[in-house]
Amino acid sequence: MPPIVKGRALDPQTRCAHYHGPLDIIAIKMRCCGVYYACRECHDEMADHPVALWPKADWDQAAILCGACGAALSVSAYLAGDNHCPSCAAPFNPGCKSHHHLYFEPLDALDSWASVKRA
Repeated sequence: MPPIVKGRALDPQTRCAHYHGPLDIIAIKMRCCGVYYACRECHDEMADHPVALWPKADWDQAAILCGACGAALSVSAYLAGDNHCPSCAAPFNPGCKSHHHLYFEPLDALDSWASVKRA
């Protein structure tokens, strides 16, 4: 059974009232509560606590859900996926990269996104 995803005006592929374009098909398991939400705005509106960032040490845990096939991806696999699901190849919104800092601990100056791709 697929995990429950929460969100405002949620569709079957996890699009919500805030992000509803054709490529907006991921849900994120929030580090703070372990619940999948369509986006941070949905979490902020529906949960009774603040968001916690996924620490780099936990990026091997499943935290991203592909709305097309239901695959649960680790943070590392998602960040290394070149805006596609590694399971079904469904395209993800490349604009989501500008929101990574809202969900994932930022890489420090000594790291690079290339190191994520090697993980």
